[in-house]
Amino acid sequence: MWEQVQETVSFIQNKINFAPEYGVILGSGLGSFTEEIEIEYTLPYADIPNFPVSTVQGHKGALVFGRIGDKKVVAMQGRFHFYEGYSMKEVTFPVRVMKYLGVSKLIVSNACGGVNSDFQVGSIMILKDHINFMPEHPLRGKNDERFGPRFVNMSEPYSRKMISHATSLAADLGIKVHVGVYLALQGPTFETLAEYKMVKAVGADCVGMSTVPEVIVARHMDLETFGISVITDMGDADSIDTISHDEVLEAAKGAEPKVRHLIRNLIETY
Repeated sequence: MWEQVQETVSFIQNKINFAPEYGVILGSGLGSFTEEIEIEYTLPYADIPNFPVSTVQGHKGALVFGRIGDKKVVAMQGRFHFYEGYSMKEVTFPVRVMKYLGVSKLIVSNACGGVNSDFQVGSIMILKDHINFMPEHPLRGKNDERFGPRFVNMSEPYSRKMISHATSLAADLGIKVHVGVYLALQGPTFETLAEYKMVKAVGADCVGMSTVPEVIVARHMDLETFGISVITDMGDADSIDTISHDEVLEAAKGAEPKVRHLIRNLIETY
């Protein structure tokens, strides 16, 4: 893995002269955040050695390099999921590459199903913690100390300072946000009503199929991490019958302008 990461980093550095401070992973329906970036380089995943290629509708598949204000940014326009058939090491490979390109702060976004009764479709939630119910762990296997320690302290998976700054920004911008706990399941099926009830019972506010593996690997390498979710469906008896991926994408697009505005301001001011 170390050699693959360094090979990929060297390839990208030879293509572009750019050292980003921020990495951004864009979830379902949130790919147009790249319109906020003054783009300098775009590299399709298919052209990057060792990179997987996203197979999911709504995930375009490119690394976008540019600036937001005076901050240098690399954005993943499309992420990889365990349910696509990739290993956890493949899913999280781009996070390791970002680290060695120069990234010190990672922002992850996703679309998810809400179980908190205070939420509705289109609600925005900042992640304060997560519960990992994925069937595989991205750090399983021999640990390479060059990346990070064998046992990772996960007491602060999401930066408290970034959360505090983002919630203050949201208030100033007139953007309503919730702060809560994200639970990760494998997918690709949407949850049954009983599973949604379980998610709520164990203390989560929403459930999704991504994010947690990337955050674990980011923390393994001591990246400061911030997570944000768009609630695209509600896991209750009244809503569960109609959910589809197209509806998820549509709901995410509806909330996207607010998420874009908040993330842009967070990057500019933090």
